Amino acid sequence: MVIVGIVVLALLVLSVPIGIALSAGSAAYILIDPLLEPEVIFRAFFNFISRYSLMAIPLFIFAGFLMERTGLVAQLFRFADALVGWMPGGFGIATVLACVMFGAISGSSVAMAAAMSVIAIPEMLKRGYPPWLAGGLVATAGGIAMLIPPSIILIIYGIVTETSVVRLFFAGIIPGLLLALANSLSVAAIAIYLKLPRGTFEARRVVKEAKGALPALGMPVVILGGLYGGLFTPTEAAAAACGYGLIYGLATGRVQFMRELVPIARRALNLTAVVLFLVGSVGVFQFLAANLYWPQKITETVVGWGLTPIGFIFAFMGVLLILGMLVDGVAMVLLTVPVVWPVAHALKIDPIHLGIMVTLNVEMGVITPPVGLNLFAVSGTSKIPLTQVLKGAVPFFFGDLAVLLLVIYFPELATWLPNQLVTDVFK
Repeated sequence: MVIVGIVVLALLVLSVPIGIALSAGSAAYILIDPLLEPEVIFRAFFNFISRYSLMAIPLFIFAGFLMERTGLVAQLFRFADALVGWMPGGFGIATVLACVMFGAISGSSVAMAAAMSVIAIPEMLKRGYPPWLAGGLVATAGGIAMLIPPSIILIIYGIVTETSVVRLFFAGIIPGLLLALANSLSVAAIAIYLKLPRGTFEARRVVKEAKGALPALGMPVVILGGLYGGLFTPTEAAAAACGYGLIYGLATGRVQFMRELVPIARRALNLTAVVLFLVGSVGVFQFLAANLYWPQKITETVVGWGLTPIGFIFAFMGVLLILGMLVDGVAMVLLTVPVVWPVAHALKIDPIHLGIMVTLNVEMGVITPPVGLNLFAVSGTSKIPLTQVLKGAVPFFFGDLAVLLLVIYFPELATWLPNQLVTDVFK
């Protein structure tokens, strides 16, 4: 364990990507262990990424990019603005609402932040929103995609811990809506303080934009309806979402859409390759850990400390908050959950509850420097200085922290909905 830790830490200090560092550290131990053959490195890597459920990740990524390119995201945004734009900070609240609706399609926080930077930030600036507020809001609201199903983070957590992905999806809905509420209250309070202008409510416009958004709203209906009805597995739901996006794009864009398919697929492939390489690297690490009984040893040590479940949760959440400043969300899950999961199981912590708490930490990690990916996505897309985006994200970060504390102390916020909706047949 010491050898692996030293190699991984040294490579991270040298700015080596986390996937390479983790696989290299595990490989270094395997190569010097006379009882393990070098071939197990490749076997463990490809066995782990060959799981059927992992196919949902590239499919949901592709579906999200299809939504962005076909204009369905812009339709969702216009509908959200017509619905809530009259409130204090209404345009900011509309941005949050659009992120919730897009999150029910994409599952990718960075993709959402980049898309909403193009659509929402220019409009907010025209309406008098300061750049720091516009950038910080989009960077934070983009993280809602991690809680609203489908969620790439929840899929990975479910695979690593062998927890029902469908139950995790439904468990993310209430915390995700609480995040949206916290962001909306924050932007409304800031808007009142800054005396930002607000729009007027027009029932005719709401009806018009609702009709225009129907195609976009149809995709989450397909995904969640199929999952809840037991018609789809998460992978099949992802494939259905891609089919929906392709049919809509062909029906509305035709020749132009066909020309854009290759660039869309290339973007999805690039992001997929990064995610799956990280997952495969963890497969090598898990193989090594299992053969050397590391989870059992760590569990015995931590349980021997006499921590209560709530004490363990706070200690783990603190580690994740620090780790969120150093690595991306997928790496956070893959580095910590395989090690911590046996301890949590021994302390009888609900795996669904733990998964939502981990995901909330990952969501906050996308706006914590120096690695916060959403900060860079928004700054790079909108040309707002990174320091200004970070300044704007600070008040929303504390709202997200409040939601995490609520979920820690009230596990039912995560567990109640899946217990009500997911029957034994579809667990």
